[in-house]
Amino acid sequence: MSNAAPLFQPFAFKGLKLANRIVMAPMTRFFSPGGVPTPAVSEYYRKRAAAAVGLIVSEGTVVQRPAATNDANIPRFWGDDALAGWQDVINTVHSAGGVMAPQLWHVGAVPPRNDWQPPMPWDSPSGLAKPGKPWGEPMTDAAIADTIAAFAKAAGAAKRLGFDCIELHGAHGYLIDQFFWSGTNLRTDQYGGSDLVARGRFAADILKAVRFEVGPDYPVIIRLSQWKQQDYKARLAQTPDEMAAWLQPLADAGADIFHCSQRRFWEPEFDGSDLNFAGWAKKLTGRPTITVGSVGLSGEFIASFGGESSKPASLDELLRRFDRGDFDLVAVGRALISDPDWALKVRDERTTELSDFSPAALGSLV
Repeated sequence: MSNAAPLFQPFAFKGLKLANRIVMAPMTRFFSPGGVPTPAVSEYYRKRAAAAVGLIVSEGTVVQRPAATNDANIPRFWGDDALAGWQDVINTVHSAGGVMAPQLWHVGAVPPRNDWQPPMPWDSPSGLAKPGKPWGEPMTDAAIADTIAAFAKAAGAAKRLGFDCIELHGAHGYLIDQFFWSGTNLRTDQYGGSDLVARGRFAADILKAVRFEVGPDYPVIIRLSQWKQQDYKARLAQTPDEMAAWLQPLADAGADIFHCSQRRFWEPEFDGSDLNFAGWAKKLTGRPTITVGSVGLSGEFIASFGGESSKPASLDELLRRFDRGDFDLVAVGRALISDPDWALKVRDERTTELSDFSPAALGSLV
């Protein structure tokens, strides 16, 4: 494995100041009973903050809509009890010298885990969980307005609690992404349409509301993906021009950093170039980007959740692309679930000490 020193250079953008380029990717863990983060959650994040992770992005934490979650153990980012839990999380992370963002989330029309049911129908653009599969109800204008306000309210709460930035979850077939995707957004009003500019208005309006709430200097990240949990081969943008038409309005609306999710970071986004999603997003918008997707481990994360274990993998290709300037930050997922000291070990070239990843690691907070 090559010397990873370039990944440990400082990074600064707007009010965000990081000691290095390593980001802990958001990973849902289901350890917040009733939606309230516990001291064990605080300690889980503290360990990564103390072990050279430059930016921690929390697991998805849901905004204040009745059907924003699909499991009772996913944390909320609303209510006095949950926000008190998040206050303890950020205080604990800061005490360890860490920097952290909550990932603000609405699952949309995604079937629940463990038969959990919301008190009202699932929110969705057009009453579809995926193309051709009815689920939930098309959102009314009032529901859309309330959801936009809920994201803004959560962003304001994050700033007041002392979080260093926020991330919006606009990827992987959840609510914001369901508006982007032509297969689940069949609307004919202002939030639908035949192109990504039209279908991106919901996300843009959330970003504008968030930006109004937090002010011009508070960093806002948005996580995006082409692939969906409902369809791994789905693509929103087929060409660089289509990607520019998708991303630039989001940048104009207030997105500072694009967190570009791929299943495998090394795969090129379009024919004729080896640039990945993060590389193209940076080239097209000029904004900083985060790359993510099976960094530091063999295999890829979807297979791992199906029971496949993974071993430490070379960072050579990642470093080649980073040195070339394709992206600014690197998000690490599974490797940091099983090993809170992953970044320290990489920094100090203790590669023989890197841990394998087993799906059994998902059963506890290490």
